[in-house]
Amino acid sequence: MTTTLEYIKFPSSSSTPKGLIVTLHGWGANAQDVAGLLPYLNLGDYEFVLPNAPYPYPYAPNGKAWYDLQAENMYQGLPESRQLLIDWLLSLESQTGVPLSRTILSGFSQGGAMTLDVGLNLPLAGLVMMSGYLHPGTGTTTQTTFPPTLIMHGRQDTVVPLQAAIKARDMAKNLGVPIEYHEFDMGHEIDVEMLDVLRNFILEIDGADRG
Repeated sequence: MTTTLEYIKFPSSSSTPKGLIVTLHGWGANAQDVAGLLPYLNLGDYEFVLPNAPYPYPYAPNGKAWYDLQAENMYQGLPESRQLLIDWLLSLESQTGVPLSRTILSGFSQGGAMTLDVGLNLPLAGLVMMSGYLHPGTGTTTQTTFPPTLIMHGRQDTVVPLQAAIKARDMAKNLGVPIEYHEFDMGHEIDVEMLDVLRNFILEIDGADRG
């Protein structure tokens, strides 16, 4: 695996970005896949940073993985990826000038699981889990304050069943995490309706910070 995360960056249209949005791709995807969604968000005054996961995906040459999801090696590589992601997030302020307090961490599927795992232990502006699930041990934290968190999932998801989102929502609520939760009539995907909710969530965080 790599010793740091490779990433692609999309600068803000403003000389001073309102904030930083980090999005973690799912198992077998890559940062470039996520980049195709950005025009639909219409958040040009934010800077976007899209990292590639550190491990190769076994079934496609350009795919990446945060850890192994094959049954015989389930979660192999997760501790290393977790630490790598934490270290990389902590280094972003020196690279972008945007502090963690104005950074939103988001992710889809395996990237959503990483988002909740890591994000509940960092002083971030917000967390977004799309079609994600809980890692074993997520929610075991000494933190007493948490970022506002958006959880979104498709009711017809056959890859990560809806029950995974409900379980994540209930765990987060029990911790005292401020939760916004949405279900959609769709499968394991990201659609325009989901992106609209994501955009509004980010704008509400920005408004609360400035209020």
